[in-house]
Formats: sequence, C-alpha cells, structure tokens
Amino acid sequence: MEKELIINFQQIEIENISETDKRLVDKARQALKNSYAPYSNFHVASAVLLDNDEIIVSTNQESEVFPSGICAERSLLYYVQSNFSESKILTMAIVSDSKSGDECYPCGSCRQIICDTEKRNGTDIKIIMVGKNSVTIIDSAKQLLPFTFNLK
Repeated sequence: MEKELIINFQQIEIENISETDKRLVDKARQALKNSYAPYSNFHVASAVLLDNDEIIVSTNQESEVFPSGICAERSLLYYVQSNFSESKILTMAIVSDSKSGDECYPCGSCRQIICDTEKRNGTDIKIIMVGKNSVTIIDSAKQLLPFTFNLK
C-alpha cells in the first residue's frame, strides 16, 4: 500500500510575521551573541514563548571534546523543562548567522526533542525558522519529523 505524506508550512517574508512572532525572533537574534561556536563558526539561537507570555532564550554551545556540544534548541528545551515545567511552549523561533542567509532548520536530534516536548505538553509547538529575509513557519514539530521515535 502506498501512502502520501503532505507537509503544511508557510514561507513568507520576515516583515510579514505577527508582532508576537517578531518579538520572539528579535529575542533570539539578540541571544546570538552568546553562542559559543569556535569550531563550526555556525552560531544558532533559539527562543520560546511560554503560555505565561514569558520568553526564554538559549544558544548552541560547542566543546573541544566533539560531539559534547549542544544545539540551541535542545539546550533551550531542556532548560525550560527543568525550570518551567508547569508552563507550555506555544512557539519556538530558531535563528542563525548563516552566511548564506538561509533559514535555520533544526537537526534530527532537535526535531525528536521538540516532538517529545509536544507530546509531554499535550500541545503542538509552532516553529519559526528564520533566514535573513524570510521565514518558514510550521504549526507542529510533527511536520518536521512525521515518523518520530516512540517507545510505546
């Protein structure tokens, strides 16, 4: 049996996103300066909007002991779970200083952790992946990783 998988997303110019999303993207961009990526020189920051209207940010952190570094998205999600476990994440923005200006998409490990967070929260997380002039927006991490790992 053959099935078809359809992925719904928006790709729009950055100036056309909502004011709430702009605020989140701006916070992530401000956090880029805290990224520590002396080996890859690929700086990434992420920000989440919680259901209490609080914005939390994090960045990628590299180590000389590769692969002991951590992506901005996982660093942020682990921090939020540890310190704001009573809150739900509504939206996540991901930005980078990519020389190409392309949008920054999460790696496979981060996609799985975002899906895990959605499952734990019982709600979808809107994800805004930001480029220099454009953004791709999806309504759920399931759009990024439709075949998630599941222990059940």
